[in-house]
Amino acid sequence: MTDRFFDGNSLNNDPLESVGLFDTKFENWKMYWGGDFEGIRQKLPYLKELGITALWISPPYDNINKKVVYNDVPNTAYHGYWAKDFKRPEEHFGTWDDFDALVRDAHSLDLKIIIDWAPNHTSPADPLDASFAERGVLLDNGRFVGDYVNDTCRLFHHNGGIVDWDDRYESKYMNIADLADLDQTNEEVHRLLRESLDVWLQHDIDGIRLDAIKHMTRGWQTSLADQVNSSPTPMFIFGEWYMGNFDNPLLNEALRFSNQSGISQLDFLLNRALRDVFIYNHSFHELNSVINRLSKDYEHAGHNMVTFIDNHDMARFLTENNDRQALHQALVFLFTQRGTPCVYYGLEQYLHEDMNGGSDPWNRPMMPRNGFDRQSEAFQLIKRLSQLKQTLPALKWGDYRARYVSDDVLVYERQFGSSVVLVAINKSRRSVQLSSLMTSLPAGLHQNHLDDTPHSRNWINISPTGSITYSLFLDDQSSAVWSYNGVQLSPRPMLGSVAPVQVRSGNQIALDGSNFGTVKRDGQVHFGDRSAPIISWSDTRIVATVPSAASPGITDITVRTSYSTSNPYSIRILSGIQIPVTFTYNNIFINNLYTGNIYLTGNVFELGQWSTDPKIAQGPMYPSNMNGTNSMKWFFTVSLPGCQTVEFRYFIINNQTNNVAWEPINIHHQYMVPCAGLGQVNVQVNQ
Repeated sequence: MTDRFFDGNSLNNDPLESVGLFDTKFENWKMYWGGDFEGIRQKLPYLKELGITALWISPPYDNINKKVVYNDVPNTAYHGYWAKDFKRPEEHFGTWDDFDALVRDAHSLDLKIIIDWAPNHTSPADPLDASFAERGVLLDNGRFVGDYVNDTCRLFHHNGGIVDWDDRYESKYMNIADLADLDQTNEEVHRLLRESLDVWLQHDIDGIRLDAIKHMTRGWQTSLADQVNSSPTPMFIFGEWYMGNFDNPLLNEALRFSNQSGISQLDFLLNRALRDVFIYNHSFHELNSVINRLSKDYEHAGHNMVTFIDNHDMARFLTENNDRQALHQALVFLFTQRGTPCVYYGLEQYLHEDMNGGSDPWNRPMMPRNGFDRQSEAFQLIKRLSQLKQTLPALKWGDYRARYVSDDVLVYERQFGSSVVLVAINKSRRSVQLSSLMTSLPAGLHQNHLDDTPHSRNWINISPTGSITYSLFLDDQSSAVWSYNGVQLSPRPMLGSVAPVQVRSGNQIALDGSNFGTVKRDGQVHFGDRSAPIISWSDTRIVATVPSAASPGITDITVRTSYSTSNPYSIRILSGIQIPVTFTYNNIFINNLYTGNIYLTGNVFELGQWSTDPKIAQGPMYPSNMNGTNSMKWFFTVSLPGCQTVEFRYFIINNQTNNVAWEPINIHHQYMVPCAGLGQVNVQVNQ
């Protein structure tokens, strides 16, 4: 969180544009406290030594300049989520020059900058009180566009606040609390948001964290991802879809979003299990079960999900369980599991504030100016774990296999080709002795990476048959990591990850793995049976261009060298530039056997190629009257290939029999998708 990290330039603490929002005494936790772009820039060497490779910073754009009073407490936009002008930097954080200096110096240290971006809403507004806050105002580089109270251009949704957070309609088309909810199907809103994203892309950012992806349509965000992935330098995009458990009514929608939008997600389900185990002492069986289920439900979960222990929307770990050793074990798990680990600022210094349970805003304390200790135990542990994560292919891309699971002990293995990592965690307060454990580590002695002392328990001896000789001794609340990173003769190339995983012809795509060869020579990258033009080639990374002849659909990528052909890696190839198109059907009358089961299908990959599988076709469509009872009007936003004529029709699935009833027409509807902007399709059904 930018405002709470480090004050590098006190001159922007109380800027003229927004005087009075800075708390000089640091007593009001909802006021600005001085952190800025320059403060982050000054601490880049600290972050580099910690082992950080990318920095996710708060929304950097301009927020409202007025205090918002709730329960007699003044609130400000110190967090960055009350936008008013997406094309300008927030003056409390600095200028464009300050931001550019941060990006430039980060890149000089091989660090990436990821910005938080929240296109779902602007700021608080009250439709009955024009004097409240700034009316949800929206500006375009200083030019007034509109506001929520006097919304003559229909820039916002006006359906009230969300009551049921797991209702499909409410979560997409109603306000988060009193935040003015933008309508991305409005041409002006769509244009402004897309242009503003281009502004930040031009300032050389390296990635985007999308806020509140649950609250915007998949169709609009798929088109957004296509915009980013078609830029000269494709980048990682991940988003926030909060879920607490597998019983969430919107679980299938979240899974489909992750698998089909081109946008990865923060792994809230793994986070919930991690906190259950290391904070509340649940069984390791829960964590092992969640790992296995997520690997089946999420495509590319092992490579694209962002994992974490705590963040700015939940109480910090040490507030819930003030046990530093438990936190250390959670860190060992985080860095040795699949996905990209994300560390919330201050965790490496045991930062926490327990007031009122440590929830927002007390989970956002200021980093003490003398609180950047590079010798703290957590700092040194993260540094060591990050080195392992970056250098061991098994920790980057390896498969997961549990070798031993009990309530208090978890022993697991990650393997990618000849790279093997064995991890053991004992969270109980007693030592444990395990016998007859098997591993893929090669025969011989292996030392624990987490302890350099010569104690015999830090070493394990593997027999030629793959068993651990004698027994494995684990001290109370201890963790250990052993590895082997072997070299194979005449090695087979191994594909670990591909990014982006949803592309179209002409996009750049990066392939990471091992054994590609240090020079290209006769190596090739194939999309199905189509060879791709190569941009760059090294032993661990290839950058290629998606060939123009690549067919839309799910396609396997392989790397072919003189030695062998790699494992296949499946990606999605789109039919062309993506345009959000909203379909509206009028006069569809259905009874309760069909409510919530109207889908769209059509002749292009984006519409499911005439599939009636609800996981492939688009939908279910939304009823216009929110509760769906006897609705006559249904709508849904889809991302479609621009400049192409598509065919489509709807079908309905019976709730009880699963039988399919097709739209009663003799020929398919046709629609010419525009080449830019937005599309609208209105169909009148004659029943």
